[in-house]
Amino acid sequence: MAEIAEVVKNNRKPSFTRYCQNLDAYIAQIEVTGADNIKLSTAAGSERVQLFLEECRQSQRKVFILGNGGSAAIAAHIQNDLCNGAGIRALSCQDIPTLTALSNDHGYAKAYERFIRQWAAEGDFVIAISSSGESENILRAVTSAVQIGCRIFTMSGFKAYNSLRQMGDINFYVPSSHYGHVETIHAIIGHFITDTA
Repeated sequence: MAEIAEVVKNNRKPSFTRYCQNLDAYIAQIEVTGADNIKLSTAAGSERVQLFLEECRQSQRKVFILGNGGSAAIAAHIQNDLCNGAGIRALSCQDIPTLTALSNDHGYAKAYERFIRQWAAEGDFVIAISSSGESENILRAVTSAVQIGCRIFTMSGFKAYNSLRQMGDINFYVPSSHYGHVETIHAIIGHFITDTA
């Protein structure tokens, strides 16, 4: 939002109340699309995600959750809640020896892609989280997952036409370029889908 950008530009920090008001405004502006950029309501989009998760539970398919940095922390939290709270088989490729070995041997851009190619199967579900929607390692992994026949749920922010947002069966987009806002709202979405799984 313009007022946050202006506050940051002028080196003034928003109050907690203003910060929460901005979050609330961004939540109200979440855009959800399906395949081929078909617009959906947040209710319809979240219902599809819940359906995919239920199908994974019933058929013992796997859910993969991918992210970098703050998004990796959100991915790990979603994995924990899906496994522990919902009884769904979920993986986030956050094992440090494996992730560093894949990165060292094949480059970080290919690490998640190699993980998906080794473990994913047709009908599995991939949750891809990237604030910018332009992280190469996430995009490569999603491309591989699509080729395998996985269903894809993306969460992104920043630019409205980011690459990741064009790749999913369900795409939740937060119209902000502020990492804190985007990541916080992605975490809220993550809590919602795991709390209702």
